Amino acid sequence: MSTSQPVASTELTILQVDAFTNKAFGGNPAAVCVLETAAADDWMRAVAAEMNLSETAFLVPIEDGYHLRWFTPTSEVDLCGHGTLASAHVLWHEGYLTPDQTARFQSRSGLLTAEFSEGWITLNFPVQPVEPIAPPSELALVMPGLTPVFVGGNDTNYFVELETETAVRSLQPNFAQLKKLPKQGLIVTSRADGDKFDFASRYFAPAIGIDEDPVTGAIHCSLTPYWQAKLGKQSLLAQQVSARGGVLKVTMSGDRVLISGQAVTVLRGNLVG
Repeated sequence: MSTSQPVASTELTILQVDAFTNKAFGGNPAAVCVLETAAADDWMRAVAAEMNLSETAFLVPIEDGYHLRWFTPTSEVDLCGHGTLASAHVLWHEGYLTPDQTARFQSRSGLLTAEFSEGWITLNFPVQPVEPIAPPSELALVMPGLTPVFVGGNDTNYFVELETETAVRSLQPNFAQLKKLPKQGLIVTSRADGDKFDFASRYFAPAIGIDEDPVTGAIHCSLTPYWQAKLGKQSLLAQQVSARGGVLKVTMSGDRVLISGQAVTVLRGNLVG
């Protein structure tokens, strides 16, 4: 990758987009910067730290769409749903693509696509299933006093189902203990209360600088196959029950997950360094 980077005399537009919401100041905020050419890793890390959001996305046009990378304030990640949703929103709303064009992203997780229809953006992401595991003893220190219905995991995250949505909403994890565990984060989920949603979730990842992510598209690559198998439904309506909260429509499609959400631009600025 090129080591060139923007210089102080060049102003670059950066936008802040609230993803997985249809109103400003909800959902999960992501910063999006569309570059003309590849930038240095250190510069992108510095911008992400400056923005101090759960993700900052950088796009570079290539022959078949855009190269897309995502950075937390401390780390680059392999897959990010809300950063991809925000990036697609920017491409359509800023005139890089027309609404009938598919957004195509080459990423560390391969080809990802996004389509726009009737106000909703649908991402096509790879499935990331979880397998049952023996709960590590340290996990009890992360969630003191709780007895999980199910404990699983994959290469990236621990995955815990709790008995009720109330337990998910009221969970106050021990972040110091969670940060010591050898995975990126912890997905906590339950069946939803009432009939409006199928399941609820929260996501914690202090190891990569995010104590709690408000709405996390990528974890639904694990949540969707799990709840599809438990509830016997191909399409589900999900709610991430963080303080900001967000709504996602999710559908199993072979070895892919279709994740749909809405997005709103809330801030436009210029990077001058």
